[in-house]
Amino acid sequence: QVQLVESGGGLVQPGGSLRLSCAVSGLSFSAYALSWYRQAPGKERNLVAGISMTGASTTYADSVRGRFTVSRDNHKNMVYLEMNNLKPEDTAVYYCKALSESGRAYWGQGTQVTVSS
Repeated sequence: QVQLVESGGGLVQPGGSLRLSCAVSGLSFSAYALSWYRQAPGKERNLVAGISMTGASTTYADSVRGRFTVSRDNHKNMVYLEMNNLKPEDTAVYYCKALSESGRAYWGQGTQVTVSS
């Protein structure tokens, strides 16, 4: 059974930092690209950051580039999202996604991030 379990969300003040984690099990971790998406109330789910199977390549949404860093540990089957200088507009539910080369995708249940003073 494939599971993606996000953690690390919470309430933080503007300018603060959070580190999200996603624990992945039930699949061949190194054969999947990993990514983080977010969805704010009433809005679409959008890509935040992605990382290739080996970790050699990353991609970021323009709105988070320079503030967020995605990484993965292929030994621990974990993917991370380091978020710095958080802004109120970063408030959303953050989801972890695993995607195989054949297009098979798995999602986590999400973790809430709220940026507010």
